[in-house]
Amino acid sequence: MLCFAIYSANHAFSRVYKPLLKDLGLTFPQFLVMAALWVEDGQNVGAIGEKLCLESSTLTPLLKRLEALGYVTRNRDPDDERQVRVNLTVDAKKLRKKSLAIPGCLLAASGMTGKDYMALQRNVARLRDALLESAANPP
Repeated sequence: MLCFAIYSANHAFSRVYKPLLKDLGLTFPQFLVMAALWVEDGQNVGAIGEKLCLESSTLTPLLKRLEALGYVTRNRDPDDERQVRVNLTVDAKKLRKKSLAIPGCLLAASGMTGKDYMALQRNVARLRDALLESAANPP
């Protein structure tokens, strides 16, 4: 079953990521939030949640922990008090430099070529999007 292959691959990814992230002092969900912010700093909580497919009830504790670690600040958007903006700190930007080797480590662990790895990523993302669309609009 495809769903089992993806589920078990997720566990395998976690095993590869764990020692890499230990050096950064981050959990995998924290790393995902940081990665989203490294791509685009200053996002609001909703935008981060949308990119990572996380509800705010899951994301807020992650952000609080990252704030306690000194990696992010959370502030109300002055233009819309309902929105909370998340910004990286100087320490978070330094941490990014330490994380730059991680994608190469994952590629090496996969045993795939860069081209095949990227094609798989695109196909899995397409599958995810189609499944989300189907779940949102059941027959």
